[in-house]
Amino acid sequence: MRPATSLVGSLLAAAALAGCSQPVVVPVAPHAAEPLCADVVLALPVDLGDLERLETGSQATVAWGDRADPVTLRCGVEPPAPTTDHCVTAEDERASVDWVAVPGEADEDGSAPWTFTTYGRSPAVEVQVPASVTSTRSTSFLLDLGPAIAQVEQTRTCL
Repeated sequence: MRPATSLVGSLLAAAALAGCSQPVVVPVAPHAAEPLCADVVLALPVDLGDLERLETGSQATVAWGDRADPVTLRCGVEPPAPTTDHCVTAEDERASVDWVAVPGEADEDGSAPWTFTTYGRSPAVEVQVPASVTSTRSTSFLLDLGPAIAQVEQTRTCL
């Protein structure tokens, strides 16, 4: 009877492990080890609107939403140089953050992913928003990131 008990125990253990989720893979940014990135990540909200925070496996990264297609944040990306790309200011009573907003290629429904990179801050922070999110939600949740992003001093602004 011991081999059957052992087999059942092994199957139950395998089923339990299969239920454990793996961290979301987010590529680490080149300057993720900057101390200010730790301040930013620690100050980020647990939830981003109705998107729940997910575990990631890289330093200075955070993800929210659907594990298969999450909103991701990386601190420590290269700060953008002056650009003709669209720059928007997300501002409320808590913080004001300038973002370079670059759309990706639209899918068959016309929805496109967006990449937002802080402008005038070093280290820079990048937020990638998949088309699955932009098609059903506003990106006003960038306002919720403002207080955390404000941990990095702004030295330039959008024109």
